[in-house]
Amino acid sequence: MKLPTIKKNREFRAVYKHSQSIADQNLVLYKMGNNTSSSRFGITVSSKVGNAVKRNKIKRRLKEILSSKFNQIAVGYDIIFVVRVKAAQASFQSLEKSVDKLLDKASLHRGN
Repeated sequence: MKLPTIKKNREFRAVYKHSQSIADQNLVLYKMGNNTSSSRFGITVSSKVGNAVKRNKIKRRLKEILSSKFNQIAVGYDIIFVVRVKAAQASFQSLEKSVDKLLDKASLHRGN
């Protein structure tokens, strides 16, 4: 399943400006209500994390994790994940735990 994504720079800036953030060692999550019937996702990876191959690998992993959890995530939010430098050495399971932990802290799991 293809994730609904945030693509425009002004949309990213709006989320950064009007949202709350929650962080762990691998990721930072920003969430903002979007008044729609679905949630949209954005992933940001700085060039400090590594070369293009490493950055794209992390993005692919996060997209896979989010698509597998899409039905468990609350609707009506714009959610951005910012990847920290430490995530370049993180395993898939470690990234998945980080995503779960951040979604729980942000009360974005359905049923929370």
